[in-house]
Amino acid sequence: MQGLTELRRNSRAIELIALTPDTLEAHLKALGAKARRWVEAQGFKADAGSLVNVPADDGSLRCILLGIGRPDDIYALSSLPQRLPPGDYRFGNEVVDLPRVALGWALGAYQFTRYKKARRAPAQLAVDAAVIAAVAPLVEAATRVRDLINTPSEDMGPEQLCAAMRDLGKAHGAKYREWVGDALLKNNFPTIHAVGRASHRPPRLGELSWGKKGPHLVIVGKGVCFDTGGLDLKPADGMRWMKKDMGGAAHAIALAGLVMQAKLPVRLTLLIPAVENAVAGNAYRPGEVITTRSGLTVEIDNTDAEGRLVLCDALAYATEQKPDLILDFATLTGAARVALGPDLPALFCNRDDIAQQLLDAGIAQQDPLWRMPLHRPYLTLLESGIADIANAGPSRHAGAVTAALYLERFVADTIPWAHLDVYSWNDGERPGKPKGGEAQGLRAYLEFLRQRYGDK
Repeated sequence: MQGLTELRRNSRAIELIALTPDTLEAHLKALGAKARRWVEAQGFKADAGSLVNVPADDGSLRCILLGIGRPDDIYALSSLPQRLPPGDYRFGNEVVDLPRVALGWALGAYQFTRYKKARRAPAQLAVDAAVIAAVAPLVEAATRVRDLINTPSEDMGPEQLCAAMRDLGKAHGAKYREWVGDALLKNNFPTIHAVGRASHRPPRLGELSWGKKGPHLVIVGKGVCFDTGGLDLKPADGMRWMKKDMGGAAHAIALAGLVMQAKLPVRLTLLIPAVENAVAGNAYRPGEVITTRSGLTVEIDNTDAEGRLVLCDALAYATEQKPDLILDFATLTGAARVALGPDLPALFCNRDDIAQQLLDAGIAQQDPLWRMPLHRPYLTLLESGIADIANAGPSRHAGAVTAALYLERFVADTIPWAHLDVYSWNDGERPGKPKGGEAQGLRAYLEFLRQRYGDK
């Protein structure tokens, strides 16, 4: 696994000693007078993020002292895979929460190498096999999200996105089917077809089914593989990173993988509407009215509000199955980023207890979410004079809220539903969070699902 290796007897891994300012003095005494003078000469005070190499008497490296803030901070030492020289390292003290730090180490070791070689080999943290087994599913899921999002749309179009979904299902014995192109119209998925029909690559809806017993869980992900904005064309800077507009689908696929790998006692359905919002003579136009799968008519106010259109047919289809719970993920609105910034996904939920459980799971897993209101009076911002609802409106107020309210119209009140508006991206390099595609909320959602359904 990236960044992690199994600790073995007689290992020559370099010793790491994690310290806080409060524990520094005791360890300096244990290291001896020479090492103490060396460490003090370097000005090392065990501040968070600091480190110092401690030499042995023969000039070799004896150990490395690390300053750490919170010992249970996943990202406390996640810069080290890229900061330390390549090689194997192990912890020589028990200050840190090893599984959490190992997870952060592996996240910090990630590099996207499909199109160019890695900058360098990451430093490897040697840990017990049990620690690797505990964190491996989360690392694999985060890597899956990052790889899918980082891949340019030419190599991650609707077909390739659904293929990734199908391959994951095959690994877990799941069933898969899909509707492609005009088959979407024949099977009553009109808004998915409308958004994707202008692309040279036909729109699709992929469905993965796993499990035979237990409550029915449906996970839905927005799979807009590239978003030009359609005829309401985005400016160049707004279009530059729109390969990431399938980030919701990447999250949904990864979460489904975690559910199957954990063998949660549920019947799982994964739905991915996969399209490109392109420009051509047959592109859907502002002012059109589409009759959605649910029977509600929607007036197209803005072709760049396409994510909610592909999701509404998938959510209507999910509702027809009367599941125990529907979860959807989408890179849906810039308004959510204006309100909460890049790191806090906006959570909308039609059940207070479920929303609180998700928030609590996010805190416990250091994977925060922030609840936003389904303030239904704002539905007036989506009023249409000729249809049941518009997909957008002239006002820029409460954009994330109105998008969620639009989606809620396609979910029955009797069904618990949560919608997560995710950014799915790191704009710059940070420890454990490399620039590019990012998984957000996965750990929180898995913890929530474990608590809700339990393990077999």
